[in-house]
Amino acid sequence: MISVEAALAQIFALAKPLASEDVPLIHAAGRILARPVAARRNQPPFAAAAMDGYAVADAEPRPGMRYAVIGESAAGHRFSGPVAGGQAVRIFTGAPMPEGAAHVVIQEDVIRDGDMITIGDQLGSGPNFRPAGNDFTAGQEMPAQKRLGPADIALLAAMNIPSVPVYRRPNVALIATGDELVMPGAQPGPDQIIASNSFGLHAMIEAEGGHARMLPIARDNPAALRLAFELAEGADMVVTIGGASVGDHDIVAQVAAEMGLERAFYKVAMQPGKPLMAGRLGGALMLGLPGNPVSAMVCGQVFLLPALRVLMGLPAAPAPRAQARLRGPLGPGGAREHYMRADLRDGLIMPHARQDSALLSVLSSANALMIRPIGDPPRAAGDIVEYLPLD
Repeated sequence: MISVEAALAQIFALAKPLASEDVPLIHAAGRILARPVAARRNQPPFAAAAMDGYAVADAEPRPGMRYAVIGESAAGHRFSGPVAGGQAVRIFTGAPMPEGAAHVVIQEDVIRDGDMITIGDQLGSGPNFRPAGNDFTAGQEMPAQKRLGPADIALLAAMNIPSVPVYRRPNVALIATGDELVMPGAQPGPDQIIASNSFGLHAMIEAEGGHARMLPIARDNPAALRLAFELAEGADMVVTIGGASVGDHDIVAQVAAEMGLERAFYKVAMQPGKPLMAGRLGGALMLGLPGNPVSAMVCGQVFLLPALRVLMGLPAAPAPRAQARLRGPLGPGGAREHYMRADLRDGLIMPHARQDSALLSVLSSANALMIRPIGDPPRAAGDIVEYLPLD
């Protein structure tokens, strides 16, 4: 067995960022920017009023000063002439500053009488306008390897960028294996169960930004597995679920090897999830996940998602960990790194009492995977431990 850290390092060595493609900005949310993109204009493109008021030429107007109102500047409709001493232009938020204007006196600070205004005694501070290029300037870049969120999309739109180069979405083929499996909605036989792992992993992959392709269940015979691998042709990642252990009916590794699998490792010192396999099958990264439902989902968090992020163009990195204090004491850990389904509330964390790797109900109710290192000593309430957040 190898450590989780060593297994991740070998998976990262197998995973390479995919090619980039240009997509319309409206479809770019959640995608990873493949190369820097430069603004095509200044923002704002002109000095613009930050408040409703009156634009004047005086940089430091004082209470009691009077101005003649000579026109109006609104968003999309600027005042075309200059403003001189003793003059003011009625201006609205976002409107271009008139030529010669150096200050906006906000409307609450003036008294207007016809076309004349007088500055009152409570003159606020600040020029109340935004200089041209105050937000960004033409040529300013958004860096690559960045997941584009709503604010990034808004910024790119303001930069006048109609389409962006992003890494292609990884195509992930999911192959559930086992004679015991039937699809949800089917009537299982007396010795069968419902296939659940592939549905959970499908949701996990899609939520992260990959494209999951669920293939038909592969039965426990070489012909069915070969067909499943053939149907996975063209995938960037092939994920098998079950059949990766050492039982008589666990033949995934054997069939994959016959079809050209270059195996990197098998078995990881973790709980749940020990019978994990990784390698390269043709042009695809292959992960062989355990068949127990919780084991498959935990390995998805620890290995599949970090590998998927590399394919998507993000830097290679383990799943981000956080820290919390234990709500109660724990006995000693074991010989494998343990990812325990846990409840995190008010900064305190405690693993659930039942940690069987077949209990999906416990995983569904957990909001964290508390991590106990190999050989972790007994822990007292208040000790700081690491965990993986579960969304």
